[in-house]
Amino acid sequence: MIDLRLGDCLATLRAMPDASVHSIVTDPPYGLGKEPDAREVLTAWLDGSEFKPGGSGFMGKAWDAFVPSPLVWAECLRVLKPGGHLLAFAGSRTYDWIVMGVRLAGFEVRDQLIWMYGSGFPKSMNVSKAIDRAAGALGVEAGAFTVAGHIPNARTTAPSHGYIPPAPATDDARTWEGYGTALKPAHEPIVMARKPLSGTVAHNVMEHGTGALNVDACRVGTVDDLNGGAYAKDGTQRHDGAESWGYLNGDAGLYQKPSGRWPANILHDGSPEVLAVFPETTSGKMHPTHTNAPRSVFGQNAAGGYVTSAPIGDTGSAARFFYSAKASRAERELGLADFAPVGDGERRNNHPCVKPVSVMRWLVRLVTPPGGTILDPYTGSGTTGVAAALEDGGFDFIGCELSREYVEIARARIAHAREFPAMWEPDYQAPDEVPEEQGSLF
Repeated sequence: MIDLRLGDCLATLRAMPDASVHSIVTDPPYGLGKEPDAREVLTAWLDGSEFKPGGSGFMGKAWDAFVPSPLVWAECLRVLKPGGHLLAFAGSRTYDWIVMGVRLAGFEVRDQLIWMYGSGFPKSMNVSKAIDRAAGALGVEAGAFTVAGHIPNARTTAPSHGYIPPAPATDDARTWEGYGTALKPAHEPIVMARKPLSGTVAHNVMEHGTGALNVDACRVGTVDDLNGGAYAKDGTQRHDGAESWGYLNGDAGLYQKPSGRWPANILHDGSPEVLAVFPETTSGKMHPTHTNAPRSVFGQNAAGGYVTSAPIGDTGSAARFFYSAKASRAERELGLADFAPVGDGERRNNHPCVKPVSVMRWLVRLVTPPGGTILDPYTGSGTTGVAAALEDGGFDFIGCELSREYVEIARARIAHAREFPAMWEPDYQAPDEVPEEQGSLF
């Protein structure tokens, strides 16, 4: 079931029944407009009102002037089943507002995930040029020389191809040459929150199908031998009464080798810029009967110590522990062959904040039980809905979007994913003969 609704998400949420969805995975407005007065925001929120600063945010979009209010998150809490998870992206400088709204609505914040990428562009002012302009010594284009005749935006420090920046014209500008006002963006945080449980986790899972994370379905694939000893046997973990409980090494027929690494709270796009951040490491080797402090999570043995996992001892970039995904223009526009290109970039999907499908598939799989219903109150161009349609067996999806233009884009992308799921796989190879409407983007 795919249900796309046009309109304000708060009104849509208020019309939905209680405890009717299993998870919420969304990419809401980041509120990257003018910095608001924190006291005014909190006063409005604590009074049960929305804070609307006016103006616009990212790329001049009015809907991005500020983050969602606790009123929205409170309705999200109401429509979630007990123990249901919320995953919401946020901007790095407005994450605190997203989390505050989620907390005020009654959610339990469980974790922060980090999505890292190498394609960010620094939106930084060149301080030296700004000083020269203020002194009347440099116009917006003065001193610019390019091979291709292109003059970059004077507000940024990032040179475009062939651009040779002019030397500072005044002593003050020379003093501050090389200074800017922003770093290169390379990550976006994701808040993981959960609606309070009904009873214990075990009771909640049995009663509502929610409250837990699908760890095994989201393990990070690897060619490494995660444990040639303990995990290499058939069967499952064993509890031997009061004497020991944990991962023991060598008993045949008792253990199951993991399908991949335990999922971490970092995701990345696999770009060289991101991979370079992670050093080459060797996983520490620990004797399988090594005893830890009494607060170890593995279980207590008769001697009062704790049994740990058997050794791994592999080597490589630390990034091998984390899930990797990358977006592309072809993916953004798949299913939109009948749409006319718009905007300066001549894009069929002109939404400014399109997330990679593989990232969204991993996220919906992590927090949604098989056959569950996913809600995205800020659907945009429909990537969460595409992810829901592509997962094995498919999830039901309810999406809300304020823009009719984006609803139509989302509808087309999701429909294409349901009809041609193989084309959305990262390793898809188009056949030699393929109808234009299916293969024109590859």
